[in-house]
Amino acid sequence: MSWTEVGPLVDIPKKGSRVLVTAEGDVAVFRTSSDQVFALFDQCPHKKGPLSQGLVYDNRVACPLHNWVIDMNSGEATGPDEGCTRTFETKIDNGTVFISL
Repeated sequence: MSWTEVGPLVDIPKKGSRVLVTAEGDVAVFRTSSDQVFALFDQCPHKKGPLSQGLVYDNRVACPLHNWVIDMNSGEATGPDEGCTRTFETKIDNGTVFISL
């Protein structure tokens, strides 16, 4: 598996995100209040809203456009909504976040 460095964990705000620009499109890298890190393709499956601008709580993010809630473990929409966005494996090594693209 090939890992790409995102940067220091402390540079991602708790319950916030940073965007990693890739050739395939933007990837939102999220940090939870418990310092877990998740990465999702930065598009809601509903209307392609920027998930990186959404509200993070627990292991979920709410899309800022229409409040669809996405489970960051699976990329699946929760509740009555249906759809999925791509997830990426992440790891933290010595305080630095990495993503597998």
